[in-house]
Amino acid sequence: MSNLILMLALLGVPLAAAALLGRWTEWHRAAGAAGLAMVFLMTGSGHFFLTDLLAQMIPPVFPQREFLVLATGVLELAIAAGLLVPRLRRLSAMAAIAVLIGFLPFNVYAAIERVPIGGHEWGLSYLLIRVPMQAILIAWAWWFGIRRPDA
Repeated sequence: MSNLILMLALLGVPLAAAALLGRWTEWHRAAGAAGLAMVFLMTGSGHFFLTDLLAQMIPPVFPQREFLVLATGVLELAIAAGLLVPRLRRLSAMAAIAVLIGFLPFNVYAAIERVPIGGHEWGLSYLLIRVPMQAILIAWAWWFGIRRPDA
């Protein structure tokens, strides 16, 4: 639960800073993208510090689960970096959405198996929080990374 609260805080801090600095209209898209980048930086870095635990979220049918965790950590860090570069922001936001959708079945598996990380130990009830959070992150990526400002 604390991870989800931290994610929401990371999303909002850059937007709040832009508003407080009176730069909302010029900076809101970049600030929103920066918030999402911070979330991907946090989750991506976790792949390197919690590799063994995160590997438990991957069904045993997948070979080299630890390698997959590390590879997806690199992917998440690349998405975080791309969100900060205006020319790469749209592509990175699309990649973020694909990752968020693609990783959801692993969150479901982890909840079913009660993997002891990030709330999954609560079982399926955790998904009542996690799935809406995924939806928020997807909407955030679309709004600040993909949507055309004049649309």
